[in-house]
Amino acid sequence: MFRMVWEGSMPAADTAPEAIALRQEHARQALELATLTNPGPFGLRTLELGEYFGYFEGARLIAMAGERMAAGTLHEVSGICTHPDFQGRGLARRLTNQLVRRQLQRGETPFLHVMSANLGARSLYEKLGFRTYRETVVRVISCPG
Repeated sequence: MFRMVWEGSMPAADTAPEAIALRQEHARQALELATLTNPGPFGLRTLELGEYFGYFEGARLIAMAGERMAAGTLHEVSGICTHPDFQGRGLARRLTNQLVRRQLQRGETPFLHVMSANLGARSLYEKLGFRTYRETVVRVISCPG
């Protein structure tokens, strides 16, 4: 897994003004999207960890991104994912830029984690302004059933 830290400039404008702030009533939809796209660990209460935003088509959540861990001035951008039927429209890019802008305005440094095999996401994050800080080993442990 790679830990990437923001080194880009401030995004010029809010790139996702039409995005919906996700609340606990969206938890099942968010979990469904995360289960489909596997952006990393995600549970029913993940939305409580920070601000999350998403795009909907009707009642279906089709893209989302949010915040998770914070340590000092570092704040993680997390849960970045787009339903496969809606990829290639720039939704993840717009949501990520929105979160980065909000964090920078608060004096925070955005960072994120991405699995090393996820070359598409790594490339997107580099184009946005994230740079690889460190490669780390990650082990996923789960209980059967």
